[in-house]
Amino acid sequence: MRLTICLLMIVLFLSCNNEPSRPDVSNISVNLVTRRFEKELFLIDSTQRTPALDKLIGSYPSFGEHFLSSILNADPRWSADSVSQYVYGFVSSYRNLYDSAEKIFNDFSPYEKEIKQGIRYVKHYYPAYKAPREIITYIGPLDGYGDILTEDALVVGLHQHLGSNFSQYKTTWVQETYPQYITNRFTPEYISVNCMKNIVLDMYPEKSEDKSLVYQMVEKGKRLYMLSRLLPETDEYKLIGYTQKQLKDCYEHETQIWDLFVQNNFLQTIDNNVIKNYIGEGPKTQELGESSPGNIGSFAGWQIVKQYMKKKPDTKLPDLMKSDAEIIFQEARYKP
Repeated sequence: MRLTICLLMIVLFLSCNNEPSRPDVSNISVNLVTRRFEKELFLIDSTQRTPALDKLIGSYPSFGEHFLSSILNADPRWSADSVSQYVYGFVSSYRNLYDSAEKIFNDFSPYEKEIKQGIRYVKHYYPAYKAPREIITYIGPLDGYGDILTEDALVVGLHQHLGSNFSQYKTTWVQETYPQYITNRFTPEYISVNCMKNIVLDMYPEKSEDKSLVYQMVEKGKRLYMLSRLLPETDEYKLIGYTQKQLKDCYEHETQIWDLFVQNNFLQTIDNNVIKNYIGEGPKTQELGESSPGNIGSFAGWQIVKQYMKKKPDTKLPDLMKSDAEIIFQEARYKP
């Protein structure tokens, strides 16, 4: 019995050591406040629409005008009264959705706590980065924008976090923009994931380049690896946007996934018609079956980066992100 227990302890120890250790960020101060734009908007006095809206927009300097012009598509040539009438029409038609959001997000503090923790990790790895100082929640058109990063705020579109079974997500007009494999992620638990994704993309914007598939896979993998370091408590399947079962199946069939790229000589292709099948959003990977996820190239790229970091555990996160993807691929010698 004692031998069995010892063996189990060794296995657990080795298993834990497969993951990089989490730095202690508890002493890192984060100044972050949450402002509820949607509450103020939906509580505007209908008898004082124009001056009240002007005051509200003015109190959100980094977001207010963006909300009107980009999110609601209000024409800047309209008069103030026309804009307020247009916004009031939106408020009236989205009142029921606002009520649904209020039931879920009346207390936003749990999500603020998760985001604050993510920003502590950002500050640990990138102390010079100018992190957002506000979280702004809002409600916009269901087929429009969701979570955004402005100059100084993380903007959270609550209308895209009401739960995968929210009835309006299943309407044809929403599905035309956001099909079900995307609305499956329209849940509260993706708020912190999307916020940290936006910070990663702010620090390392994706470039449209004529690079090989494997190069682009590794670039995607680098960003997923960074995301996992900023949200170390978050399940991996949420970071990549799969279901739990899809990610489990990917690990169980990791060899077959890699063979798909190797045996078809896809790794060095620069044919965008091929690349688009394996990088980015998609309902499935055709060759892997109906239940497979899309974006399978990012999954493989993530495993390559993990392998690279296991071989070079002293590599700092900023150094990894600056490293050439082709060199990472060559030195990882990934073979599941």
